Amino acid sequence: MKKRVWLFVLLCVALLLAGCSERREEESGYKIWYLNQDETSISYEYRELQAKTTEGMVSEMLELLQEDPADEEFVSALPEEVRILDSTLEGSRLSLDFSGEYSTMEKTREVLGRAAYVSTFCQLQGVEYVSFLVDGEPLTDTNGEMIGYMNDEQFIESAGEESTVYKTAELTLYFTNEAGDALVAEQVTMEYNSNISLEKLIVEELISGPISEGLYPMIPPETKLISISIKDGICYVNLDETFLESVYNVAEAVPIYAIVNSIVDNTDAEQVQISINGETNQLFRETISFNTIFEKNEELIEE
Repeated sequence: MKKRVWLFVLLCVALLLAGCSERREEESGYKIWYLNQDETSISYEYRELQAKTTEGMVSEMLELLQEDPADEEFVSALPEEVRILDSTLEGSRLSLDFSGEYSTMEKTREVLGRAAYVSTFCQLQGVEYVSFLVDGEPLTDTNGEMIGYMNDEQFIESAGEESTVYKTAELTLYFTNEAGDALVAEQVTMEYNSNISLEKLIVEELISGPISEGLYPMIPPETKLISISIKDGICYVNLDETFLESVYNVAEAVPIYAIVNSIVDNTDAEQVQISINGETNQLFRETISFNTIFEKNEELIEE
């Protein structure tokens, strides 16, 4: 009887390991992102790449993105009539030039398609940013402003929720100068899921760091945003203790007012309260008390 039990257990383990092996095999390779049939969200299939160089992998990904996905529930990220005219990789920045048909897409399809392409290429170790051109001209937003280089964090979705609506935000984000003693404004166009609050988007982008050259991060990249909300004109920002770490050589006020100025400039909030793990009874670098309602600091902004 015991022998039969052990045989049954071994058989179950073998089946479980076989199942795990199959899942690992299914999930190997790179994610190639597509749209669902309703063109309301993006999803992916895993594909293996044969190339060994970054340039070669970019070429393979471009071919895969233009092919029909294996899953019939998905469609290609961009319409068939939109052609790739050229691709250029300079350092870690990839530029993709599309045919004029790109400009005829509906806004939702365009944003989702762009998210699919950027998310696909930013997996590559040698690619940090992607820019789009149309017939050789930089892609612009609805206001005619150049969108510039993008990374996958600019297309933020709520985990587990289907992205049905995307919004566009023109943001003024504050980072620091090379000396670390002043704030410098960066103008950024962001497409984001409507399930994400604008204030959350702002703080997460500040943690991610600047896109433009000549600007520098000032918040530890491992910092976690625990919660954020706006009530009665005050934005309550709750960060974890990583925010207190001195990873960058910047003045004490710079990280604080990068958050405060960015939130006040882009939302309905007029003041900001920052807490660490929900508590305000401590000092930031032994200088600035969190038991304070902060207002925008114009004097720190470098002209």
